[in-house]
Amino acid sequence: MSGDRDDVANVVAEARLGNPRALGRLISWIENASPALPMIMKELAPDTGRAHVIGLTGAPGVGKSTTATSLVRALRAHGQRVGVLAVDPSSPFSGGALLGDRVRMQEHALDRDVYIRSMATRGHLGGLAVATPQALRAFDAAGFDTVIVETVGVGQSELEVAETADTVLVLLAPGMGDGIQAAKAGILEIGDIFVVNKSDRDGAQALVRELRTMIALAQRSPQDWKPPIVSTVAYQDRGIEDLLDAVDRFRASQVESGRAEARRVARARREVENIALAKVRAEFRLNGEARLEDLAVAVSRGELDAYAAADRIVVGL
Repeated sequence: MSGDRDDVANVVAEARLGNPRALGRLISWIENASPALPMIMKELAPDTGRAHVIGLTGAPGVGKSTTATSLVRALRAHGQRVGVLAVDPSSPFSGGALLGDRVRMQEHALDRDVYIRSMATRGHLGGLAVATPQALRAFDAAGFDTVIVETVGVGQSELEVAETADTVLVLLAPGMGDGIQAAKAGILEIGDIFVVNKSDRDGAQALVRELRTMIALAQRSPQDWKPPIVSTVAYQDRGIEDLLDAVDRFRASQVESGRAEARRVARARREVENIALAKVRAEFRLNGEARLEDLAVAVSRGELDAYAAADRIVVGL
């Protein structure tokens, strides 16, 4: 891109009008950390804070993509504009997203009110990509009512989605040991709604009972939201309307309690903190590494302690 203000303003204006190519350019600039990123975020800021972000997480094989497709279909039937940000593992060769634009979601490809984008993790842990928060702002500014974020699905490192989404759906499936995995991974703490997908299979009711037991054992105050368990068969769209009803109930409870606003403020706080830390790291690479070697030698010889050495670097940045 040229990086000039007029170019950014024009692309943002087109994205606001629902132009999918303009939104694609914005997300590409964001993902590639364009030098114009601060300018892009400034242009987007007035139009953000309206979209409802649904995080979809769970181990591989539980049907996240199929559930996302069914949710898109149901939300469109309710007249909503829907975005999907599918975070995929990175290719070790190109650094791009391995699964591309998700073949299973292609039924929505020609719908101008649905935009599906894959984003590579590029080695970032936590189930999401580094650029996810800024990409969500682009979806928001483009006027999407709901944005579904589908995580990588790597099991126990998916907790970052809880810091990014307004509503977190944790998918499990019978026969995969997911109940035990949920207890190990701290999934009970991040799930706002639990979805037992593939509930037509043997063992589905046993998994529901196991989840109920673990939810009952979790420490909650009487006014806290108690996560419901919704059974679905996503490839048949069974249970999807029940799932949307649960999402609506959760949203209403969060707005009424004031936790929805608190959650968004906390999300913005983390975003600002991460950007600030990234700036400090960049400054360190430019101006701090030259002194680091000398300080490291001094610390290794006992001439200086590590905390004092760190203080000298920070003061010098």
